[in-house]
Amino acid sequence: MVLWQELTDRRDRLMEMVGSGAIIFASAPIVPHHKDVEHNYRQDSELYYFTGFPEPETVAVIVPRHEEHRFILFVRPKDPERETWSGRRIGVEDAKTIYGADATYPIGELDQHLPKYLEKADVIYYHFGHNENINQKVLEHYRRLVSSYSKRGTGPVAIHDSSFITTPLRQIKSGYELTQMTKAMAISAHAHAHVRSIARPGMYEYELQALLEADFRKSGAMGFAYPSIVASGANSCILHYVENNRQIQPGDLVLIDAGCCFNYYNADITRTFPVDGTFTPEQQAIYDIVQTAQTNAIAAVKPQNTINDVHQAALETIVAGLLDLGLLQGDPAEIIETEAYKPFFMHRTSHWLGLDVHDSGFYKTKGEWTTLQPHMVITVEPGIYISPDLKPQENQPEVPDRWKGIGIRIEDDVLVTNTGKQILTGLT
Repeated sequence: MVLWQELTDRRDRLMEMVGSGAIIFASAPIVPHHKDVEHNYRQDSELYYFTGFPEPETVAVIVPRHEEHRFILFVRPKDPERETWSGRRIGVEDAKTIYGADATYPIGELDQHLPKYLEKADVIYYHFGHNENINQKVLEHYRRLVSSYSKRGTGPVAIHDSSFITTPLRQIKSGYELTQMTKAMAISAHAHAHVRSIARPGMYEYELQALLEADFRKSGAMGFAYPSIVASGANSCILHYVENNRQIQPGDLVLIDAGCCFNYYNADITRTFPVDGTFTPEQQAIYDIVQTAQTNAIAAVKPQNTINDVHQAALETIVAGLLDLGLLQGDPAEIIETEAYKPFFMHRTSHWLGLDVHDSGFYKTKGEWTTLQPHMVITVEPGIYISPDLKPQENQPEVPDRWKGIGIRIEDDVLVTNTGKQILTGLT
């Protein structure tokens, strides 16, 4: 569980931003199961960030100006029969004592109690996400309160998307969060190193996946942060390859994109290596470009630079490298402007990282790229992918077959510090 003081501090900062409004968080819906097979449940990150509460069928309400209750939880009540089948529940009373809510109610009483917490708020903050049941309830209560506004003279006059106030809070990581993320990254880095040391031709991709994910669990992680990618040979050119069913052949590159989740916080690491221990000349040439692109991109991670500056550093390096190899031709600036590089490098270099693998965060605000600030965490993951199915581009050279089927990505997780950056995934 998240530390009590950590959660209190988060809610205090949120209350300052909500002011005279009210903010509502809904739990993630339960994943439908087939017959009697239960799926692991993962709480909605927004609700978890501010409450630490892990169970489904939960609604959290925060009303800073309420005279008695500022933090309210609606949760599943205890149910001995259901708990026999599906595990223990926290229940209404323990939700209050353990999680510090001012008031707790059974989730079945949401319609009964929610209006009294909204009737004096001037704005409702709520993100219309995947929980359609709560989406509809929020709208219904808002409409009723608006229709009765003339009689009471108080109540919400608008619904604002809550992500616009929660995102700036979540983008800046606390010391507690960085501790959890660093642990996730250490576990992930160790698993990568272990799997690389035993990878051999003749093994199947899923064998490496199994070893990775076993290492995650043995080290105390909740499991994988996202479905592990173990891509050998030409599969390395598929960005989100997850079948992991090919037998690794001599001379193959193996691209592993995998990270674990520790106490809800995620790591995201990619490494590409030759299964025989030695690159071919073509593999080495592409690897060197990607490695240099990552080095240059990481150098651009510092306060006052934008997240796009990181991408541009990688992009310019990749374009220059492909020009040197004769895989692109023309003026570098024009290649970037016309996106002639995209058949080789089709994704951005960075994304936010935290409770979610692609974490809460704006890349642009009012058309301007987001400026990096201390305690933000981003990935830096340039890549070059030369698909076997690559089609010739107009005004560009045809790619010789010896280059086709090479896919290389290198990814690290990087913390923005007061003076620059710190690479959190210390893995060669």
